Amino acid sequence: MNNSINNNMDEIDILCVGEVLVDFIGHQENVLINETRDYHRYLGGSPTNVAMNSTRLGLNTIMVATVGNDGFGSYITERLTSVGVNTNHLNVLDDKSTSVIFVSRSEGTPDFIPYRSADCCIYEEQISKEILSHTKIFHTTCFALSKNPAQKTILKKAQEAYDLGCKLSIDVNYARKLWKSQKKAFKVIKTYCQFNPLIKISEDDMLRLFEKELPHEEIFDFFHNQGVDTVCLTLGSKGVKLSQKGKEVIQMPAIKIDKVMDSTGAGDAFWSGFLFAYIKEKSINECLDIALKLAALKLQNVGRLPDNINILSKLL
Repeated sequence: MNNSINNNMDEIDILCVGEVLVDFIGHQENVLINETRDYHRYLGGSPTNVAMNSTRLGLNTIMVATVGNDGFGSYITERLTSVGVNTNHLNVLDDKSTSVIFVSRSEGTPDFIPYRSADCCIYEEQISKEILSHTKIFHTTCFALSKNPAQKTILKKAQEAYDLGCKLSIDVNYARKLWKSQKKAFKVIKTYCQFNPLIKISEDDMLRLFEKELPHEEIFDFFHNQGVDTVCLTLGSKGVKLSQKGKEVIQMPAIKIDKVMDSTGAGDAFWSGFLFAYIKEKSINECLDIALKLAALKLQNVGRLPDNINILSKLL
């Protein structure tokens, strides 16, 4: 692992910190895992998807994550480098195996079973202050924050990033099976919210986190009360709502598509588009527009986004 950074290098647009995984996505459509017979292998992990998508959109992206010294770890490293993601801060461990997740293929939020090992072993030495001082957006996920040592590392480095003037971002992709308790999850999420990150959540995330359906206004108020200015709530086929503290809620419809091929990674595609436009200093409405276009493109493709996503970047 190489922690050096060239002082003359370009600014880092997005530093993605968190889980890198191998996703085995079910081949049979619209069935749960207990009825899935065949799986296809894909690169996975929410911050990994954002790193890949952002790089292909032309942004300078670094992935901070950990894999095992095994075939899956090699596959991940090769996939990231083939696109141009900076992997100098990808840690490779001999005593842990690369984390794997089995995912059902569905139109809605997929069912999943995680087999975690290396992904949570993210350490402070992987993220220097020098890197943070060159970074525009520090992005992570609720998944990454669910387990130590990654949890402790990310919270500490998020504070450093915030103090250095870096904008923070988080996908609150809460899943109960990843956390010791709901109480712990709330505590960690509230701690991260103190740094005023851009928040991306889904209706399903919120149903799992609060364990009941809440009016959208209450969801927005919860995050605003923690010190967050911008909260983006994705509504699946109903589009998206975005709340900025003290302003009127913006709502935009989803782009209609003929057939959903695979919903895995659609939220990551959406957020990649949003962050891309945000870095380009576009209006919030333009950020949502490009985000919705990328999400629609992802829904029509199994696995990764198609190679032509850089065409979208030329729209801005």
